[in-house]
Amino acid sequence: MEDKISNKNSSKGPSRVDGRLKVTGAAKYSAEYALPGMAYGVLVGSTITKGTITSIDTKKAETAPGVLAVISHFNCPKVPGYDSADPAVKGPLKIFHDNKIVYNGQPIAVVVADSFERALFAAALVKAEYNAEKHHTNLKDNLTKAVAPHDDAVYSRGMPEAWKTAAVTVEQEYILPSEVHHPMELHAIIARWDAADKISVWDKTQGVKDTQSNIAKLFGIPVDNVQVHSKFVGGAFGSALQVWPHEVAAIIGAKVVKRPVKLVLSRADMATSVGYRPHTWQKIAIGASADGKLVGVVHEAAGQTSTFEDFAEGPSDVSRQLYACPNVSTSNKMVSLDIGSPTWMRGPGPATGTFALESAMDELSYKLNIDPIELRLRNYAETDPESGKPFSGKNLKDAYRLGADNIGWSDRSQTPGSVTKDGWLVGYGISGGVFGADREPVTLTATMMADGKLVLQTAVSDIGPGTATAMVAVAAETMDMPADKIRFDLGDSAFPAAPQQGGSTITSSVGSAVYMACRDLKEKFQQLIGNGGTDKPDYAKVLKQHNLQRLQVTADSKAGKEVDTYAMYSWSVHFVKVLVNPATGVVKLDKVTCVADNGRIISPKTARSQIIGGAIMGIGMALMEEAVIDDRYGRVINSNFADYHVPVNADIPQIEALFVNKPDYNINPIGAKGMGEISLIGMAAAVANAVYNATGKRVRDLPITPDKLI
Repeated sequence: MEDKISNKNSSKGPSRVDGRLKVTGAAKYSAEYALPGMAYGVLVGSTITKGTITSIDTKKAETAPGVLAVISHFNCPKVPGYDSADPAVKGPLKIFHDNKIVYNGQPIAVVVADSFERALFAAALVKAEYNAEKHHTNLKDNLTKAVAPHDDAVYSRGMPEAWKTAAVTVEQEYILPSEVHHPMELHAIIARWDAADKISVWDKTQGVKDTQSNIAKLFGIPVDNVQVHSKFVGGAFGSALQVWPHEVAAIIGAKVVKRPVKLVLSRADMATSVGYRPHTWQKIAIGASADGKLVGVVHEAAGQTSTFEDFAEGPSDVSRQLYACPNVSTSNKMVSLDIGSPTWMRGPGPATGTFALESAMDELSYKLNIDPIELRLRNYAETDPESGKPFSGKNLKDAYRLGADNIGWSDRSQTPGSVTKDGWLVGYGISGGVFGADREPVTLTATMMADGKLVLQTAVSDIGPGTATAMVAVAAETMDMPADKIRFDLGDSAFPAAPQQGGSTITSSVGSAVYMACRDLKEKFQQLIGNGGTDKPDYAKVLKQHNLQRLQVTADSKAGKEVDTYAMYSWSVHFVKVLVNPATGVVKLDKVTCVADNGRIISPKTARSQIIGGAIMGIGMALMEEAVIDDRYGRVINSNFADYHVPVNADIPQIEALFVNKPDYNINPIGAKGMGEISLIGMAAAVANAVYNATGKRVRDLPITPDKLI
């Protein structure tokens, strides 16, 4: 393991380095750039769910004012990557490639015009004729068609049926509806061809290097000839982890009209065009001894996917990892339906899986008449139940204690519906969360300029958690210099390689690279100074003395042998206090306490924001969010913010974000692990468990709406 950074950060921490840019509007997002001669693209969506296109009437659109092109599969230039792909292999939708319709709203054409308004008007003039076929969009009706996507999707240890022999058992089904990615910033791209084999894009992406590579493969051009800019991203949660059809449409449009093309999805498009958390059915069977020790767990999950792309997020994996249990059997299956493809969404897998597992654990606690925290402590895993490896770091017991004290757990009653306050029923709930703590390869340059300013560069994106702020904090501490003399450049494919921002890996991965680069840079300065130097040199003065304009190092950071030695996870515990109106079924959250065990906290302010944001997302999952498909037509009918409900300020209670804050130097030299996922994972179950404690009514199909409690 490399040398490690100290743990001397303040409890307050630095303010966001990009905060002023964001609150003043100076931060430019992908749709906000204005290129000379820019044109505008608007997609035309299919009005059927399955079948083939027989004709497309584009004459009225083509003759409308300002229209430059109407592109469909009838006249679309060839996309080399589509033609070279194996037709037998499933994959992302090939836009404008053939006449097949595989989901409602699928783009069948793009209109390019000299203004957005003209493109929008002309798109409404495009009419298509179809041969419609019978479609299937209902998960429940098609569960018998569920299949495992790969061998690892089915797992077993011990005796799978052991739960049936236990003194106390729970066997239930749990349903999570589809949840749509609805970040504030709509997905957008500006595409400009700089030459026949050279392109620049300003794109909403969580991984500029991956987007660069995918565009190069699709259009058969050298990777270095693709320039991707994505300095600011207004939320993504997983929806920007791949190149979607609208991005390809804009690039095609720019090639056809020989002008830069901007394409911004509508809010309705967001429901079908950039993935979502899949509608998932789960079944849990748990058996325990009379004293609360788990005997066996069976966890089955089946989630929806599209017919053209296989996606399975692995909800049941959490049952392999969270508790010590000798007999565990899990399976993750998928059901192919005539819908758009789902994708990763914050806490993918465990966020879905913990709703089932932690609800079932709560049900077990009442059958056993054991406090839910005590039940979890009796099944506390000291080593990884799946691999048998020691944990790189686990302080979950501290998290239970911190959260219980803060929420006032001692006021909870084990008898549901027995506590009231001012006519409202009062309930408390708890849920745990876990997510893998990985460290990805990163290359980063650190350059000390002649004026004593430090510039760090790597091609990572930032979807909002405050990546630059945390990286500046690491550099300031390592270099022992003021943060306002450090600049962190990101979001550009011209910079050295970095991973996608997803899976809670960036602080661990990029932070380690920052630390290593700064350490190497300090060593270079010491070499210049010689043995008589100081540990805290005047960097600008040293450069001037040696007639240097700058001093630069490049660090390559990646995980080492520790991945074979330790099981690496971040952990969370969510505590919720709810008030439920017995007459109306309305649920009010009175207080939420979230405790994270994710190593060292590098940037306390942004860390707190991460935890609160994830908790709010979990509140939406528990009480409001549900994408509804009218199965008669295969169409999402609430693809707007009026009908797709998300939490607003009035729904959010006091939220306490607490941190164990014990460095995990076994995973990386800065001791930090991810928190973006665990901030959400378990929240839905904590709310559901609190509602049961308040009312005695167990809701197993989210969201928990008033009609389910009356």
